[in-house]
Amino acid sequence: MSQESYPELEQFREQWRAEVTARSKAATSTSENPVRKPRSPWLPGPAPEHKLHPAIRPPFTSRSIPDVEAEDYGPEDLESKPDRDLQADIAGPSKPSSSSRSTQEPQSALEHYEKALDAKVDQTYKTKHFPPSSFPLKPTDPNPSNAAVTVPNPAHHSLHGPPRTVSQLIQSFALITITGAPPPTEASPTPPCPISSIPPEVLNEILLRTATTDVAAYMRLALVCRRLAYLALTEESIWKRVCSGPEFGFAAMHYNFAVSIDGTPLPSPVSLAQVSAPTLAPSPPSFPSPTIPLTLTLTSTHPTYLHMFHRRPRLRFSGVYISTVNYVRPGASSPTTISWNTPVHIVTYYRYLRFFRDGSCISLLTTAEPVDVVHHLLKENLHTNHGALPSNVMKNALRGRWRLSGHVAPPTLLSDSTTTPNPNPTISFSHPTKTGTEPHPQPSEEQERELEGTLHIETLGPDSKYTYHLNLALRSASNRPGSTKNNKLVWRGFWSYNRLTDDWAEFGLRNDRAFFWSRVRSWGTA
Repeated sequence: MSQESYPELEQFREQWRAEVTARSKAATSTSENPVRKPRSPWLPGPAPEHKLHPAIRPPFTSRSIPDVEAEDYGPEDLESKPDRDLQADIAGPSKPSSSSRSTQEPQSALEHYEKALDAKVDQTYKTKHFPPSSFPLKPTDPNPSNAAVTVPNPAHHSLHGPPRTVSQLIQSFALITITGAPPPTEASPTPPCPISSIPPEVLNEILLRTATTDVAAYMRLALVCRRLAYLALTEESIWKRVCSGPEFGFAAMHYNFAVSIDGTPLPSPVSLAQVSAPTLAPSPPSFPSPTIPLTLTLTSTHPTYLHMFHRRPRLRFSGVYISTVNYVRPGASSPTTISWNTPVHIVTYYRYLRFFRDGSCISLLTTAEPVDVVHHLLKENLHTNHGALPSNVMKNALRGRWRLSGHVAPPTLLSDSTTTPNPNPTISFSHPTKTGTEPHPQPSEEQERELEGTLHIETLGPDSKYTYHLNLALRSASNRPGSTKNNKLVWRGFWSYNRLTDDWAEFGLRNDRAFFWSRVRSWGTA
C-alpha cells in the first residue's frame, strides 16, 4: 500500500502530531505553574485539596508522585493517543523539591516515634495517677536465705494473714444484730424493720417452726442477713430437733422392716402374759415405733447436729428417686428388603422408687418419662383398673417395703418359723416362708455387724409366687463441699425369689444406672 493512495490519511496524521506537540508543551507549562482546571463530567478525578495542619499532615512516601489531573485528557484523546506518548505525558517532569521533602518527612516522623517510645508514656501515667504511696509496702524478702531451718516458709502468707475459713467467717457474725435498711435519702425516714425488735426466744421459735416445716427454706434464711446466717448454721437446739424429729430426721428412718411386703402393718408383738391369759382381748395391729440407731450423740465423725443431718445416711420422702437407663442393641434387617447396614435401636426406660414414712415403698419400671409418672406415684393408684386415665402408667407399679442397715432392734415376736437361706451371706433378708406367714424380722450376726449406708428393699413380683429383693447403697451425687448429700442410690445387687421352689435368681446390672433424687414440691414433706 503506497502513501500516495491515501492522502487523507497522511493529512490526518499531520494534524494529530501537531495537536500532540501542542498539548505536550501545554502540559510542561502547566506542571511548572499548576492551574486547577474544571472537573470533567465524564472522568473521576481526585477530591479538591484541603490544606492540613502540619501536625496532622499525612506522611509522604519516599517516591515522588507528581500531580496529574485526569481532566487534561478527554476520552477521545485517551483512545487515539499512542501508549508511549501517553505514558510520557502522564509522567511529566518531577518537581525539584518533592524528592527532598519526601525523604525529610519520614525521617522526622520516625524521630518523633522513637522519642515517644523513649519517654515511657505508660510509666508516666501510672506514676501520676497511681503513686506508690497509695499501695502498702511489701516485704522485700519474706523468706530470707539465712533464716533458720525451723522457721516455716511464709511466702504463701498474705499481708493480712491467712484467709478465714467458712466456720471462722460464720463465728465472726456472733455479735452482729439485725439492723434495718438505711433510708433511701438523707431527708427520708428510716424504713421499719419489725424483725429487729423481736426477742431472741421468739426468733428461735420462728426458726424452729420453719426448720420442721421445710429444711430447704430454713437454710435459705442464711441468705437474708449475717445474723440469720449465724443462727441458721450454729443453733444446735434447732438442728437437734430436726435430726431427732419425724419430719426429716432419723426418727422416720426404719432400721427394721416396719410393714409387710404388701404394705399392711405387721402383727403386734405377742407377750407371754397374753399367751397365758386368753381371756384378754387381743390388741389391734399397730405400726411399730421406728427404731432410732443407737442414740443421737455427737461423735468425732459427726461433731455437730448440722453435720450429722447433712452427712449421716438417710432417705428423703419429699421426692422420688429416678434411674434413667439408656443402652444400644442391634436390630434385625427385614428379610424382604435389601439393606447395606444393620439397624441399631436405642432403648430408654426408667425406674422409679418412692419411699413412705411408714416403711412402705413403690417400685415402677416403665418407658414413660418422669413428667408423666411422678405425680401419679401415690398409694391410691396401686391398682390395675385405670382404663384410659393418665394414671394408667401405674398399672405395673409394685408394692414393697424398705429398711436401712445399721442397728437392729431385738426380736419381740415369739415365732419358731424359719427364714429362707440368703444367697449372699453379706446381705440379710427377711421374706415370707413357703407357708405364707409373715414372720417378724429376726436379727442376724451379719445385720448387727453391717454398717450404715445400705438400703434393703423387698417388693412383690409380677406373679404372686415371686418377690424382688434390691440392695442399694446411699451415696452423694457430688463430692464438692456444701453440696447435697444422700441424694444417690447405687446398685449393689438385685435378686428374685421363688416362693414355690425356694430358688434365688440374680439379675445382671450391666445396663442399670444409679438412682438420683428429685424433689416434688407438690408432695410437701410427704
